[in-house]
Amino acid sequence: SLLMKRKLFLYNFKNLRWAKGRRETYLCYVVKRRDSATSCSLDFGYLRNKMGCHVEVLFLRYISAWNLDPGRCYRITWFTSWSPCYDCARHVADFLRTYPNLTLRIFTARLYFCEDRKAEPEGLRRLHKAGAQIAIMTFKDYFYCWNTFVENREKTFKAWEGLHENSVHLSRKLRRILLPLYEVDDLRDAFKTLGL
Repeated sequence: SLLMKRKLFLYNFKNLRWAKGRRETYLCYVVKRRDSATSCSLDFGYLRNKMGCHVEVLFLRYISAWNLDPGRCYRITWFTSWSPCYDCARHVADFLRTYPNLTLRIFTARLYFCEDRKAEPEGLRRLHKAGAQIAIMTFKDYFYCWNTFVENREKTFKAWEGLHENSVHLSRKLRRILLPLYEVDDLRDAFKTLGL
């Protein structure tokens, strides 16, 4: 099935601050081709990690096989259960540089940090610098995913307790990561001056 089971979606995409036991990454995607003022939907679906291969790399392999027309513009939108690890962010950034006619928007449920807590933020900054738009999923994004990628049997998406608060918390965290480093230092100096 092209559609994800409800329980699978809710378990893996819940934006918990501490998501213990959720080791897999799921990636829902939409690929569109832009033709002047209109866009044409080419494909949608979802992927998950396979043994020894992260889902972002699986998607890059999948889309590379399409032989995209360099004279046309494409927009890819991802909804991921975890943000990319450092290596995947590097691969995706390189891919975006190779295909300047392609734009990528990433909406993620949770931020992924490995043991080396400096690597992943650096990877996200590299990805952002390569042109990817990165944001945290909000209720609107969950609602869209529920209606596009989930076998929902006509059931309306219901927010879980803490969805909005966790989304705001993670958005602030992501904004701090993506801020240019000099702005972060300026803010720290300003807070020191204010005695905060």
